[in-house]
Amino acid sequence: MARIIDSTQKNMVGKKIKQLRKEKHLSQQELSIKLETMAIYICRGSISRIEDQSRTVTDIELYGLSQVLSVPVQDLFN
Repeated sequence: MARIIDSTQKNMVGKKIKQLRKEKHLSQQELSIKLETMAIYICRGSISRIEDQSRTVTDIELYGLSQVLSVPVQDLFN
């Protein structure tokens, strides 16, 4: 069985993060700034790569994204 890291998609949440970010009318830079206030440092370029699924997401980043986007972590996987 192939591991997810071996595929071209390096995360399962990128598309949902992009959808929620746009629903909240946040730019990638604004999302980055909100995460920074939680001491989670993801630059705008990294958010772009998360959204296009070419970058992995750590557990703390996933938690911060769920908090800023006001959804439970589990919802990021739907």
